[in-house]
Amino acid sequence: MYEKLKEIIQASKTIVFFGGAGVSTESNIPDFRSADGIYEKKTYPYPAEYMLSSDFFYANTEAFYDFYFHEMLYPNALPNPAHTALVRLEKQGKLQSVITQNIDGLHQLAGSKEVVELHGSVHRNYCLKCHTFYSLEDILKQQPKVPRCPKCGGIIKPDVVLYGEGLKEETIHKAIYDIAHADTLIVGGTSLAVYPAAGLLQYFRGKHLVLINRDATAMDLRAELVIHDPIGKVLDCVVEK
Repeated sequence: MYEKLKEIIQASKTIVFFGGAGVSTESNIPDFRSADGIYEKKTYPYPAEYMLSSDFFYANTEAFYDFYFHEMLYPNALPNPAHTALVRLEKQGKLQSVITQNIDGLHQLAGSKEVVELHGSVHRNYCLKCHTFYSLEDILKQQPKVPRCPKCGGIIKPDVVLYGEGLKEETIHKAIYDIAHADTLIVGGTSLAVYPAAGLLQYFRGKHLVLINRDATAMDLRAELVIHDPIGKVLDCVVEK
């Protein structure tokens, strides 16, 4: 299977990578839906999905940030072999973009230049009142309190897509364009259970669809190649150094 993926990469001119939480698990950032994922934690009074909703953010901001600071932020995490392999593929001129559902910024930290962040980023934060930008470091300095704008006192909100919020239109358009113009789409580290992000795969009209994920997905039967191995191991092996 690894040799087959190498052949596909070598024959491809326009590759797009579509990734999810499984890309970052090898950087010790937990995913959401596995047995030891964030959604299985029993230490909070509400389901994790509800605590990550816009309704909960506005109604229970203090409790939201208690969860967010403890479960969603990993400022010391470093890129893993999956991230660095994608950087190599981009430098070779084959990878056109990374489309990620992750909010951790590890693709950019590794050196990827073309990254479409479907669900936003923990590294961007905005005052709801005056719209001043704040970095991740800025809001971490205020924990465990609710981060507030030093200028106007307004509440600072992470620029991440919470449940109940829509994806940014320009982000969706960019992702659709990239997927529609790729001859190879490599999907990795995602259960393809989160919509509308997972629905973007319907726009792929290229030649090679490759799925790399620890567990089976609903798209496995549509793919030319399916590999159920750790994504860092796979990409590090098949992308030339």
